[in-house]
Amino acid sequence: MESSLRLAIETIGTLRSHGFTALLVGGCVRDRLLGIAPKDFDIATSALPSEIARLFPRSQMVGAHFGVSLLVETPGIEVEIATFRSEGAYSDGRRPDDVAFVSDPSLDARRRDFTINGLFEEPLSGEIFDYVGGRADLFDKRIRAIGDAVRRFEEDHLRMLRAVRFAARLSFNIEESTLAAIQHQARQISRISAERIRDELTRILTEGNARRGLELLDAAGLLLPLLPEVKAFQGVEQPPEFHPEGDVWTHVLLMLEQLRKPAPALAWGVLLHDVGKPPTFRRADRIRFDGHAEVGAAMSEKILERLKFPSSEVEQICSLVANHMRFKDIHKMRVSTLKRFLRLPHFEEHLELHRLDCLSSNRRTEAYEYAQSKLTEFGKEELRPPGLITGDDLIAAGYRPGPNFKQALGSVETAQLEGEIHSKEQALALAFQILKELE
Repeated sequence: MESSLRLAIETIGTLRSHGFTALLVGGCVRDRLLGIAPKDFDIATSALPSEIARLFPRSQMVGAHFGVSLLVETPGIEVEIATFRSEGAYSDGRRPDDVAFVSDPSLDARRRDFTINGLFEEPLSGEIFDYVGGRADLFDKRIRAIGDAVRRFEEDHLRMLRAVRFAARLSFNIEESTLAAIQHQARQISRISAERIRDELTRILTEGNARRGLELLDAAGLLLPLLPEVKAFQGVEQPPEFHPEGDVWTHVLLMLEQLRKPAPALAWGVLLHDVGKPPTFRRADRIRFDGHAEVGAAMSEKILERLKFPSSEVEQICSLVANHMRFKDIHKMRVSTLKRFLRLPHFEEHLELHRLDCLSSNRRTEAYEYAQSKLTEFGKEELRPPGLITGDDLIAAGYRPGPNFKQALGSVETAQLEGEIHSKEQALALAFQILKELE
């Protein structure tokens, strides 16, 4: 990050030496004032895009309409350079219909989203240029829209989710009129593309303080239009002997509270692991949720597809949901079943979800500890031993490929995992026996 700061300072120096105003702007200034290492550095300047291209021939235009260029020194060492601009109306609730390049940074500040993101800094002297009251809001821990909050959110509806994300990640409050404007326009969030919504929700769940993020989504009126299946957690009772903490909503909040910047799949798995409980709720000898893991996996798949998640992430998240109840039977599993369970892709995420599930309910972690001990006991080779035979071996023995192959090979693998066979000869004998029985 020091290298990116060095590149930013050098870039600002070059712009100034040619008579242009140039300052750090936005999130990097906010984070530096908070004592947080910035993830990236943005520069705002009075130089026009053509002048930026002339001064930095290696820069790439990444937003021609907005006058934004990217200067990459080496992978991971880069800065973004943008010309000061003002913006016209946003007819699509996402992007301005037109922009005008300006030389006054105060005009550039006024078109930005929140006051804490509208600060400029001269990096060598540390002088802050604050045209929107951002410094006071920063130190009062307040998220406040610049200017008219209603207009800011009409311009770009995604800013409503960004307000929640910043408030959660930084442990700030959303200023009253800003929150009211979000609540007033919350239903408009559905106009935003599923991909942009997905990315913001994932950041809320993974950047820290996920519980507060979910509570703020609810308070702002954004949870119902975005994730009605999660809103349905509220008030769904659970059997107190297993869940003394309360309803499904409370249980999930407690789990989210313990997340520490997790991988996206784990975060979404935690959020959705009990999504099947509201539709399967019934009272019998006690409160029951029959088949809620399977129902939840199917529901999760629809939710994730609605949000345009990549298929690989859908598969892992749904696996977390589908398998989270299997831990209760872990002590009774056959050795082969246990080994197959422990070698699920990214099993560490299944294990962590279960740990959080236990700590947020009855706090019984015996199954977690047992799984940990078995992972150590078996080791990688015993969990995934090299196969003793393949389909080619059966073909070489004169058998025709067909559906029975899968069953025979599966039975051979089970016997191998159980420790019942150890050689190719034993494996072939068992496979021949099974194929004969299936004829």
